[in-house]
Amino acid sequence: MKDKSMLPEHLRTRCEIWTRVMGYHRPVSQFNIGKKGEYEERRFFREDKCQLMQ
Repeated sequence: MKDKSMLPEHLRTRCEIWTRVMGYHRPVSQFNIGKKGEYEERRFFREDKCQLMQ
């Protein structure tokens, strides 16, 4: 990134990431150890990378 317009640390705010777990939304920061590990291992599906059988 060559853009030099970054904010100083004291002006930045924390970004909270939420995800859907067991039918409801929850912040990732509140996951237990097991759920955090599972979240880090997730792979996102991309249809364009999928080879469909015909």
